[in-house]
Amino acid sequence: MKTLIILLCLLLPFNLKTVEHTYRKTSIDVVATCYNATTAQCDKDPLTTAFGYKINKKHASKHKYIAISRDLEKYFNAGDTVFVEGTFIYDGYWIIADRMNKRFTNRIDFLVKQNDFIGKFDNVTITKK
Repeated sequence: MKTLIILLCLLLPFNLKTVEHTYRKTSIDVVATCYNATTAQCDKDPLTTAFGYKINKKHASKHKYIAISRDLEKYFNAGDTVFVEGTFIYDGYWIIADRMNKRFTNRIDFLVKQNDFIGKFDNVTITKK
């Protein structure tokens, strides 16, 4: 019985740390901007994202897609759902569906339709849920 208790005591802290790490949220503070699915702002195929997602140009905002700068790919993956806060107008859940040009760092870009509000937002937090 003593052996079983000692064994459980040795294993329990390791298991708790593993569980804690698995459920830890990733939050990053970034600058956020907006973009449209056009050749001027994307590439020669603006209706397909860098990660292969298709865009309906007439309803681009309904996709709730964001592009992330390449440095953020060490924290987030294509297809991750993240919660964005700090923009007021674009706060909420978004899907990581695109990659930004390599000249940008610590930044996200909201995919919006052409007549939507376009702005720059500092002190935005994205959290992987």
